Amino acid sequence: MERYRETIKQLNAMVDDGVIPGMTYLIFDGAQEWTMSRGWAQLEPTREKLRPGMVYDLASLTKVVGTVPVVALLIQEGCLHLDDPVQRYLPEFSDPRPTIRNLLTHTSGIHGYIPHRDALTSDQLMTAFLTRQTVDSTLNRQIRYADVNYLYLGWIIERLCGCPVQDVITQRVLKPLRMTTATFHPDPVAAVPTEIQTGRGLIRGRVHDPKGNILGTRCGCAGLFASLSDLAIFGRQLIENHLGNLLNAELIDAMFVDQTKIPGFHSRSLGWKLLHDRADGHLLISHTGFTGTWLILDRQTDQGFIFLSNRVHPTADNQEYLNRRDRIYATYLREKNK
Repeated sequence: MERYRETIKQLNAMVDDGVIPGMTYLIFDGAQEWTMSRGWAQLEPTREKLRPGMVYDLASLTKVVGTVPVVALLIQEGCLHLDDPVQRYLPEFSDPRPTIRNLLTHTSGIHGYIPHRDALTSDQLMTAFLTRQTVDSTLNRQIRYADVNYLYLGWIIERLCGCPVQDVITQRVLKPLRMTTATFHPDPVAAVPTEIQTGRGLIRGRVHDPKGNILGTRCGCAGLFASLSDLAIFGRQLIENHLGNLLNAELIDAMFVDQTKIPGFHSRSLGWKLLHDRADGHLLISHTGFTGTWLILDRQTDQGFIFLSNRVHPTADNQEYLNRRDRIYATYLREKNK
């Protein structure tokens, strides 16, 4: 029996049942691979078949594929330290308590409402995020996933490197790893469309995330597009080769260990969510993206699961996808040890 039969059956069912228009995935065990691209790139206003090699809006996978490696490089070079206060690099932010570690692990307690956020300019939005956010009692007490943490990291990178975070990611991660399709500025023809929105129309070749749409190159939480082949390069290099030898062993190790300051075990490393292997409890890393993407990587067994879809097309109102994703995760974690 094929090891991932039930996982693949559930993946195909999402397309067959109309939960997602189409999908592209890779499951790998060392050199052995199971891969597929099928379904529709676009349903409305006209149908368009999904083509192999198309690039997807990765949404929050941008955090772990782009921003986290750059932060790790800056730590490795001594430009940044995990327990440095955010305020050291962003003095406009008034609270001295949150640290770089808090941003990476979503334990900063930073939150706040910005009125008319989507109507602001890039400079106005950045100023609002830096001056109108507060820190609540969840600091170092609770994991609360929030894009603001990675916006701050992106602006810290910009101030240390002298250019926008997305340009730094391109020069320091995408190019050295030879991720040739990965880009923040895709050809719309090669990009899988996302949502149809009032005001923006069909979003294709532009970032779906509204903050990313405003901030452009200054956004560290979303905006990256890539094909399956480039995510395969990234995933394999991360778990097999110290990210193409860009990072030292200590920093790769840090991605597979709980990095929060909360007592007990918690599920966040440097950017990644931690999962327990069902066989012996060793830790895997994973991350999802709002548009319908995910990565699961197991360094100990050289296994990985890369999934790309446009589950927000034509609308982001798609709770069934989230339900199915959770079940597929559970099935994969069970079958990977067969």
